[in-house]
Amino acid sequence: MTSPPSSLPSSASGTLVAIGGAEDKTSDLEILRRVFALAPAGNHEVAVIATASSIPDQVLPEYEAAFSRLGASRVHLLEIQDRQQAADTDTVRLIEQSGVVFFSGGDQLRLTNVLGGSRVLTAIRERLHDGAVVAGTSAGAAAMPGTMIYNGAAADALRKGAVNMTFGLGLVDGLIIDSHFLERGRFTRLMEVGASNPEHLGVGLGEDAAVIIHPHGILEAIGPGHVILIDSRDLASSNIAGLSMGEPVAIEHMILHAMVSGHGFDIEARRYLVPDALSSLLAESP
Repeated sequence: MTSPPSSLPSSASGTLVAIGGAEDKTSDLEILRRVFALAPAGNHEVAVIATASSIPDQVLPEYEAAFSRLGASRVHLLEIQDRQQAADTDTVRLIEQSGVVFFSGGDQLRLTNVLGGSRVLTAIRERLHDGAVVAGTSAGAAAMPGTMIYNGAAADALRKGAVNMTFGLGLVDGLIIDSHFLERGRFTRLMEVGASNPEHLGVGLGEDAAVIIHPHGILEAIGPGHVILIDSRDLASSNIAGLSMGEPVAIEHMILHAMVSGHGFDIEARRYLVPDALSSLLAESP
């Protein structure tokens, strides 16, 4: 059986980091430190994009302080609150020269509405292609895939139509990412998504937890929290196709993994990787 395409675009040499939200920005900076370390050698400029946030004037200084503490030579604070700003030549230039591009949290639909089809998004994709690290937290993580969750209360999920989906930023294929996953009880959101299309791997990010999406299709969990994977590829059955909207969904044989820092997952092989196996596989990769 051919595995579903769940990876970065084949030409990308950079790295994605999806963060579940509420990451440490003032103490050990464990996740942000790893993000910064993944930047191309010699490029210590960081672009922080607060498009998703309704309070960019509060969010941006926090990341400026954190990345400056980590050694950033410059931190570019980019609000990008409308499509005119998403086409701005100077903004595009700042992204083009950054080794790290970081999306803040907020509302993922604002991200796609403002950035979709823009010069800024094109520049971000080109930076990923050329080896930069693109990271996002909360909404900034959820918007990364080609398809994203943008609404749906956890209490109402696992009923047909309870989870709303739309197109994301298209930085990675075959994954559906949800944030604040454990803290807000969002298991059923990814279960409904998996029943709707078993090809997609669900990635549920707990707070202060993240997953590195390596260019060759390996996931690596980092941070103090949990990364939950919901794998529906071998789903045996579900009644979802025959239901009316709002009716409860039945699911047979959906696989769940709980990863902690140092553990990983081979997307193509659908194989859980304990730390030794992950380290070996990453060492073999180009």
